[in-house]
Amino acid sequence: MLSDPSPGTTRSLSQLIEELHRLPGIGPKGAQRIAYYIAHAPAEEARSLADAIVAVKDSILFCDECRNLTDASPCAICSNPQRNRDQICVVEESRDLVALERTRAYRGLYHVLHGVLSPLNGVGPEDIHLPQLFARLQGAASPLQELIVATNPTLEGDATADFIYRRLAGAGIRITRLALGLPVGGSLEFADETTLSRALAGRSQLE
Repeated sequence: MLSDPSPGTTRSLSQLIEELHRLPGIGPKGAQRIAYYIAHAPAEEARSLADAIVAVKDSILFCDECRNLTDASPCAICSNPQRNRDQICVVEESRDLVALERTRAYRGLYHVLHGVLSPLNGVGPEDIHLPQLFARLQGAASPLQELIVATNPTLEGDATADFIYRRLAGAGIRITRLALGLPVGGSLEFADETTLSRALAGRSQLE
């Protein structure tokens, strides 16, 4: 239920501020600034923003192959015949895929987990797209040469990488991890292209 509007604001502005505050990375002051910007913006600009949000929710779906967010399945990467189909790079989120694509150093395929294992938060293998990854590898038309695990260098990312390695032990797949040019506890989406390129080039085999 919407709380009573703050003194000096309208109910509609208060509702907008509350909804913006729900977004990751936006604090109460940031939400207030954005809300007032929208209130002062031309009506066409505000409607364009609203239309873009609705369009995303109406058209975005998961790629049947890699689970990336897309508006058509298979996505543009999976359907591109120029991509190297001998490699799959496993990332936590779609934004990590975008960060790796910016490097232009990787030309294989991807698999997006949309999360990491976190038992303390009740997140297990079935809660992210790990079953789809294992099913994809099992049903592949040709043997995979390399699985690159590009989860973030956090406790949860490392636990997810270890789970993948143990689950695929003995499957005859070379499993590698990005080199530690990335800061521990960092996130791929915030790393620069040079750091990511070197992390890709220096990846090591998981053991």
